[in-house]
Amino acid sequence: MGRKKKAFAALIPALTLVATVYQGIPAAAADPTAQPTDPAAQPTAPQGGQQNGGQMGDGGQMGDGGQMGDGGQMGDGGPIDGGQTTPPADPQGGQQPGGGQNGGQNGGQNGGQNGGQNGGQNGGQNGGQAPANPSLRADQFVDIRKAPRVRQPRRGRQASTGVFASSCGVNKGQAHSNPDNVLAAPGVVNGAHHIHDYVGNLDTNAFSTDETFAAAGTTCTNGDKSAYFWPVIRLRAGQDTSDRAQQSQADGNVGSIVTPSSVRIQYLGNPRAKVTAMPRFIRVVAGDAKAVTNGLKNAHASWTCSGFENRAFTDRYPLCPRGSKVERVLNFPSCWDGQNTDSANHRDHIRFADPRTGQCPQGTKAVPQLRMTLAYNLPAKPLAFALDSFPESGHDPVTDHGDLINVMDDQLMAKAVKAINGSRAGTRIKPRR
Repeated sequence: MGRKKKAFAALIPALTLVATVYQGIPAAAADPTAQPTDPAAQPTAPQGGQQNGGQMGDGGQMGDGGQMGDGGQMGDGGPIDGGQTTPPADPQGGQQPGGGQNGGQNGGQNGGQNGGQNGGQNGGQNGGQAPANPSLRADQFVDIRKAPRVRQPRRGRQASTGVFASSCGVNKGQAHSNPDNVLAAPGVVNGAHHIHDYVGNLDTNAFSTDETFAAAGTTCTNGDKSAYFWPVIRLRAGQDTSDRAQQSQADGNVGSIVTPSSVRIQYLGNPRAKVTAMPRFIRVVAGDAKAVTNGLKNAHASWTCSGFENRAFTDRYPLCPRGSKVERVLNFPSCWDGQNTDSANHRDHIRFADPRTGQCPQGTKAVPQLRMTLAYNLPAKPLAFALDSFPESGHDPVTDHGDLINVMDDQLMAKAVKAINGSRAGTRIKPRR
């Protein structure tokens, strides 16, 4: 008993240190001692998390990180100036808040295949209960004028500077939405555990296939049948009157869904090379829906405000001045391995260019880079709005992400490549001064 008491006493300082790291915020944020609980949140423990439950499994990792840079807008591979902030907790099996000690692989012994229902990675050990959901915090909302500046690589002589755009609407009235993710969790209903907005392909759901995508219609005016989707934003004090309200509440996502005021879908070039066609049906992800537990390596979706695009956060919601809109900028990887349309982690087959030079990694080729810019009219008040997320992610802005399944036919893709590589039909991006 004596040895056990000493070991328990030794754990107390370590647990205190973990709690301190979890609550830490960057210098640009508000007073770190003020962290009021979100009054609108109704957190519930992940269903079926078992005794060793950690992060929810969804049958696959979500997303790859977009990086900010080229063209005076946030894109083409440059990281945010000022560096990344420390993640809330050690993503490599260390102690997570409520997750227990020495996170078990795939949700511990009780995670089950593909993360179980809600087992997931970094599960607790020794019979610990499923962790409580973290709350949205006021310090996660920061004035955009305090955001780090965007860094971008210089362009070389062979740069491809044109733009190809698809106009696909904003999903008005939630005409096409569901909590599925056919890319990361095919065949799993509610595989995302948060609501996605969809534009483009009209077939997108858990059971979509290449064949159903090809046969479906589209909301895009140019005939682009690609599937574009992202998690919704909600006003936390609003009412969810949809037929999915009960499931959303069980997943910790509450409030009224906000339709974007605009959605810009653009395909850009590479600062060092001409682009080649990307293959039909390639799967591409941007950001990491599980960055709270996975760490920030792939969490590069950015948050900014209209008129302030030279500044952006990855891990804070922006508070925008009057007349300015909240913007989510999702830049997708664009260095393809030349062979595969998907990979086990949805990342290895298509990677990001070097953030400093814009050069694609050896063995890859530059293809058109998708940038989705989503604008919203939102109140500039802490805790007023939040991103839908997995229950254990606490609506953290660092978990923002988007998905693409390219269903352009060969003729339309050839037109996109020609425009991006500098034909008169394309729009050129002016370099920032």
